[in-house]
Amino acid sequence: MFERLYLWTLSLAARRSAQLWLAVVAFVESSFFLIPADVLFVPMALAKPERAYRLALIATIFSTLGGIAGYALGYYAFDALARPVLAFYGKLDAFEQLRACAGPDTTLLLLTTSGLAHLPPIKVVTILAGAVHIGLGFFVLSCILARGARFFALAFLLRRYGETIRHFIEKRLKLIALGGAALLILLYFGLKLLTGSGQFLSC
Repeated sequence: MFERLYLWTLSLAARRSAQLWLAVVAFVESSFFLIPADVLFVPMALAKPERAYRLALIATIFSTLGGIAGYALGYYAFDALARPVLAFYGKLDAFEQLRACAGPDTTLLLLTTSGLAHLPPIKVVTILAGAVHIGLGFFVLSCILARGARFFALAFLLRRYGETIRHFIEKRLKLIALGGAALLILLYFGLKLLTGSGQFLSC
């Protein structure tokens, strides 16, 4: 099922309505869809490099809006809607472990790593943020910064280097993004440690 869904998502890049589909996939990825918007974004940006930044803006906006939808699922309808979604993807047990231990700083870490490198899947983290009642303004800002950084970095690389960078993006970019996220997180918690504030785990 995953391979067929992946190929179907990839095929959307060739349609005349591809920008609309990019917005749709970026939105649903952040709350319940299995395939990341990058699958659609990369071939679209390669086909029309002059539109790469515009596509990055579309993906960032609708990924953030989808994140807000996932947040609302976790905040208002966890048992009715979010729990079945997580169970369908086999993520419910992992989610419950995260929720049991999640403090504000833990959720910040997960929002950063999921936004930059899809680790863990962003849908899990958006639902978690709502379920543990993270402030909505803080949540939206973190989505814009993390997802925007990823899409605009992709846009820059694809516009500058074209097809030659595609293999690197598919194989290495996630590791680099994860390393960057780890560095930001270390700096953040270093400041927290120096000031004696913040809570990483609540269990």
